[in-house]
Amino acid sequence: MAQKRGWKRRLMKGLVWGMGGFVLVTALLVLVFRFVPVGVSALMVERKVEAWRSGRPYAAHHRWVPLDEISPNMGVAVIAGEDQNFPDHFGFDWKAIEKAYVHNEHSRRKRGASTVSQQTAKNVFLWGSRTWVRKGFEVWFTLLMETEWPKRRILEVYLNSVEFGDGVYGVEAASHIYFGKPASRLSPSEAALLAAVLPNPHKYRVNAPSDYVRGRQAWILRQVRQLGGPEVVKELEGASR
Repeated sequence: MAQKRGWKRRLMKGLVWGMGGFVLVTALLVLVFRFVPVGVSALMVERKVEAWRSGRPYAAHHRWVPLDEISPNMGVAVIAGEDQNFPDHFGFDWKAIEKAYVHNEHSRRKRGASTVSQQTAKNVFLWGSRTWVRKGFEVWFTLLMETEWPKRRILEVYLNSVEFGDGVYGVEAASHIYFGKPASRLSPSEAALLAAVLPNPHKYRVNAPSDYVRGRQAWILRQVRQLGGPEVVKELEGASR
């Protein structure tokens, strides 16, 4: 009996040390990426592995640029299209989550409610499967980012890591590939078109936009005007901690 209790104590001690180590390592990792450009994300690695397994050719295009070298038109287009409460929430938009839950209860076409912060956590640190385990890690990394990074940094990392097409990562690479110009020169219309494909950049294409994408582009432009335009991105300075 005493031996059994000793085994349980060792197991619990191991679990406590393991959880403590995980918390410390992940907190330090997120803190490092507050200052260091994210050259390679988990999403890029996952896509590379998928291509290798399927035997198809694959080339990744990615170029990190600071937020000051990305047109504010792009930042506000992403906020308008993906997460309009981004400046104000702490990683999770509970009203959007509730609306998505109600919608999904009564519709075959599922609606997501992931914020820019959650998408950044997933793209940079995690794998893409929709399991409860992965969602749990997503919550944890989102909380770490919201605690350790200012909002401008979250937006900066998102714009540099999000996927705009097969092998196209980040707005700088996307801007050069699709428009032949740096991200600093993106017009409102071009930024809205890039943001319009983000729900599914493998289904929707910037260089061959469907009627749905064009409609979403127009909707994003209207939302940008209602939000106040590029000033929204400049005002994120006040969200820095």
